[in-house]
Amino acid sequence: MLVVALSSPLLVGIYKDDKLIKTYESSQNVSDALPKIFKEILQEFECEEFFYANGPGSFMAIKVGFVYLRSMQIALNIPLYACDGFEFNQNSPIKALGNQWFFKEKEGIVLKQNSGEPIKPFTLPEVLERSRFGKSNTPLYILPAV
Repeated sequence: MLVVALSSPLLVGIYKDDKLIKTYESSQNVSDALPKIFKEILQEFECEEFFYANGPGSFMAIKVGFVYLRSMQIALNIPLYACDGFEFNQNSPIKALGNQWFFKEKEGIVLKQNSGEPIKPFTLPEVLERSRFGKSNTPLYILPAV
């Protein structure tokens, strides 16, 4: 199972032999949508691994998604793997606060204004590329100074 909970809509994909077989999408808050989607998924599928986009994006969506997935990982004794969200939007800028956007550059993830770079929506890959994910699954909380 792959979860992309960085902005609206929330995306969840079920994979079999690393191929996408079912997609769930919700525009509800992550805190409302994840329990409903998981209930439906766990009634139909037996999950062996969890994969998720650990940021950057909406602070609350990342936090809720991580806490939920980490809880499920512990409760079900299922491994949890993570990679950054740029894997799911063709390396397009990701909305931050106000007129600020997250960009992935050679030196890492930076926060700056978008000067016209096209914005692409998050999508679930048809094939899950496991090599893109790591065991370090802590969220990428990249927040500007206040």
